[in-house]
Amino acid sequence: MTDLPATQHAILFTGPGQVTHNRAKPVPVPGPTQLVLKVEATGICFSDTKLLHAWTSHPRKGPVLGGVAPEVLAEISSYTPGDQPSTPGHECCARIVAVGSDVRHHTLGERVLVQADYRHLPTKGANAAFGYNFEGGLQEYVLLDERMILDPVTGERFLIPVEEGPSGSAVALLEPWACVEKSYSTRERQTLLAGGRLLVAVEAGAPLEGLEVLLAAAAPGSVERIEPADAGSLATLAGLADRRFDDIVYAGANAARIEALQELLAPGGVLDIVTGGARIDRDVAIDVGRIHYDPVRLTGTTGSSAAEGYARIPADGELRDGDSVAIVGAAGPMGFMHTVRAATIGRRDLRVTAIDIDDARLAHLADVAAPVAAANGVEATFQNSRVTPAAEGQASYVGVMVPAPALVAQAVAMAAPGARLNLFAGFPVGTRASLDLNAVIGKGLYLFGTSGSEISDMHAVLGRLEAGRLDTNVSLDAVCGMDGVEAALAAVEARSSGGKIVVYPVLHDLGLVRLSELPERFPAVAARLRDGRWNAEAEAALLAEAGRAAEATR
Repeated sequence: MTDLPATQHAILFTGPGQVTHNRAKPVPVPGPTQLVLKVEATGICFSDTKLLHAWTSHPRKGPVLGGVAPEVLAEISSYTPGDQPSTPGHECCARIVAVGSDVRHHTLGERVLVQADYRHLPTKGANAAFGYNFEGGLQEYVLLDERMILDPVTGERFLIPVEEGPSGSAVALLEPWACVEKSYSTRERQTLLAGGRLLVAVEAGAPLEGLEVLLAAAAPGSVERIEPADAGSLATLAGLADRRFDDIVYAGANAARIEALQELLAPGGVLDIVTGGARIDRDVAIDVGRIHYDPVRLTGTTGSSAAEGYARIPADGELRDGDSVAIVGAAGPMGFMHTVRAATIGRRDLRVTAIDIDDARLAHLADVAAPVAAANGVEATFQNSRVTPAAEGQASYVGVMVPAPALVAQAVAMAAPGARLNLFAGFPVGTRASLDLNAVIGKGLYLFGTSGSEISDMHAVLGRLEAGRLDTNVSLDAVCGMDGVEAALAAVEARSSGGKIVVYPVLHDLGLVRLSELPERFPAVAARLRDGRWNAEAEAALLAEAGRAAEATR
């Protein structure tokens, strides 16, 4: 076991909007089943700012409700739910520097990528996560417990071994790239949930067919039907407020009823709207936060068969050959990744329009993505929507990267018949977008969203990195040490960063430094950039030079 120091530098969230740089946080000592990581690099994510402001109301800051015994949680000093001060940072590259006597699946000295999403540990509104209700990587050392970082079904590790070659930044940035990957690899449910709860609500006089087809394909555990005489009553639906359904089939075209029914969806639930040729009477307030986080889905048909709605659900969120892709908010950190992924994924006859409102950031994106797209035979256009509004009805795939509800309505207008709308932006649950569901259903659009990633997504992007097919540093815009974290959070929240920001916890006093500033501030580091891009050599030079500068001031 490596000798550990007594104290360390750490960033703490202590309340809503409250950030502290603790310069003497005790370094944890592992118990028998525990291990300690020394953090190499941690990325800043927009989700960190959401945690900072939502604080105890964030669904991943709540207590763990299952999947691990309470007495185990009590033994983990890095478990900090509720209003306990906590260290954020879920995009993390680290090394195992201490292990307890009973640790069996992790080895001292291993370099690892942290999978942050503990889907087997539910909270009230989501699941536990590294950097949320368990301390994360914006500190020099962090403790984990082996009893909760192994997948209970597959036995796979949440600490994924990585090679020594890639920079710490490249490894840390695999986490957001894996989240991007998840949004395409997600498997969508195309039938009723077998063994689930089905609600059928029919307006008086509304036609409804095709239920027998759905029931034959997958039998729910229970079926509840609201009779035609009652379906038009909001009071009837209010009486179901304490119930949640995995599938809801609604025959009718009443906007208020649709809004009430979406509230009855269980996480992962599907609302199938069968209009029977009628028009919905107004735009509908759809909770796009639930599409992103829960994740609920809505589908439908202008016909009378409920089976037609489910038949429109795609198997996954992947791009298709011939897609015309529009990425809204493309010049931000996550939009940057979506744009580069589209340019390199290998689909035939792909066209990508990267849309943003910031010319400088668009130019930076074009500098990186245009040559990559050209090399892969992808037609790429970079468009300021304030100057050139997005074309309507042209895109067969729309990615929304900015959590502005109005942009979802714009995406519906941009979408061609049969388009997929990837609501990747982290809309908080309860965020409602006023949508023209007549257009959504009439054009056969499919709205979906994902949050976080799974171990398989991590392995997918790690494989590309280690094979040289993906350079995650392509999305890096700035670096900093612990003194730069508050400025980094502010830049991410203001969307003023042209890409990702990576923190090196070992650099205690380094403020925020954009790569474009390196020639002036750290010329020896700038000399090691390749085509202006961060890499392992530049990282090593920064750690050495900034470290020497810090020692000289002490």
